[in-house]
Amino acid sequence: MAKIEKPEEIFSDMTRDYREIYGDGLVSLILYGSGAGKEYRPGKSDLNFLIVLSEEAIDHLDRALKAVPRWRTKGVATPLFMTRPFIASSLDSYPLEFLNMQNGYVLVYGEDVLRDLSFEPYHLRLQCEREIMGKLLLLRERFLETGGRPRKLRELIAESITALVSIFGGLLYLKGRQFPPSRREVVEALAREFPVDAGVFLRCLDIKEGGKVPSTETQDIFMAYLAEVRRLRGVVDELE
Repeated sequence: MAKIEKPEEIFSDMTRDYREIYGDGLVSLILYGSGAGKEYRPGKSDLNFLIVLSEEAIDHLDRALKAVPRWRTKGVATPLFMTRPFIASSLDSYPLEFLNMQNGYVLVYGEDVLRDLSFEPYHLRLQCEREIMGKLLLLRERFLETGGRPRKLRELIAESITALVSIFGGLLYLKGRQFPPSRREVVEALAREFPVDAGVFLRCLDIKEGGKVPSTETQDIFMAYLAEVRRLRGVVDELE
């Protein structure tokens, strides 16, 4: 992966590429995720983009076949291609995904299609509950597949904690709270609103960020992590 020190280094070139491909059919080019905030890590973090096209342009997705792999060699993940009507019709099915985009993004080009999105609490709560249940089942299954090996357990924690923090953002929204700028602050804010142990999730973030954890403690950390996710699932189930 090419090492891009600052995401804004590629904004003009990427805009030019997609303007050449789609012309006026390019509605928006938006950077979201870690690349749009303080937690971007050059050479390690993907750069995630939302590309919004017109209804006519989206039917010519094949025009991007050369551009997408070219940008992937520079550390840009395959973009999400959408239209404005698709976004509007998806807010009841995927509110959490769009909420997380809205909570941290940079408008690189065009129309700000994320700014004015609003989310129905009922739909958001259902998705948060569904996602936590799915993560809980997956963690149990993957734990057994690790055979208890510390390296595998650390990998499982690192792979799963980011997705959980995204769910935490949805839960904070349901409480009417602002989405903090860093994952650690999100965890701390969650613990102020819900009866969960922030220390367990913060330890998992330590592992995600490459912190050293004695092999003898890894399984205990994972089991505590699993218990907190289970506790959170019960809390969300009781939300109105």
